[in-house]
Amino acid sequence: MTPEAGRPASQRRAVDITGTADDVGGPAGRRTGRSSVAVVEAYAELARRVLAGPARLGRTRLVAVDGPSGAGKSRFAARLADALAALPGGRPPVVHTDDLLDGWDDQVTFWPRLDEGVLGPLREGRPGAFRRYSWVRQTFLPRPVSVPVAPVLVLEGVTAARAVVRPELTLAVFVTAPASLRLERAVARDGPEILPELRRWHAGEQAHFAADDTANCADLLVDGAPTLPHGSDRYYLRIG
Repeated sequence: MTPEAGRPASQRRAVDITGTADDVGGPAGRRTGRSSVAVVEAYAELARRVLAGPARLGRTRLVAVDGPSGAGKSRFAARLADALAALPGGRPPVVHTDDLLDGWDDQVTFWPRLDEGVLGPLREGRPGAFRRYSWVRQTFLPRPVSVPVAPVLVLEGVTAARAVVRPELTLAVFVTAPASLRLERAVARDGPEILPELRRWHAGEQAHFAADDTANCADLLVDGAPTLPHGSDRYYLRIG
């Protein structure tokens, strides 16, 4: 999908931003260079573009919200789902890849579990299901979580927009933020005791994004740490 397609000028506001690659989040920063433009865009308009796009996963439009830990992916996915809820088809199911991981060491290797339980059935027009991992109990919970056949499915999490699924995506989003802020957010959320695992996780995701070229292949690059006032419940900042 083309970010500017069909958008009236009244729904856009461009602001010049400058910074180093790390300021805009590693791989995404290298994509935009040292100077780029942040454009204020509406979730409602993005939701309409998603629904107008082709369904490539069976009858479902698959939206992948990817990016490094702590960048703001979950918030973006929830607000896009809120905007879609107001349109025909209703609120889409949102699947978080963290719920499918078998602990810290399953950062990338969980994908066959997702494909077998969720993507594969939807491909064939059937509901999917998965068992949610409990990070407290360190085991998968017995009750399956159903994923209905819907006009849109939002898949959120690290590696959600990986190369293997790109042909089936209606929209690939990459959310980025400075590394220092992402670390601060994660520690505030989960406590300092996760730091050893978190540092290992950050190294793993950085290696994955570099090998996968995720940011450069995304349709939409989003600033997950905007300083520009923009009404964050209804709008986001596209970096481009």
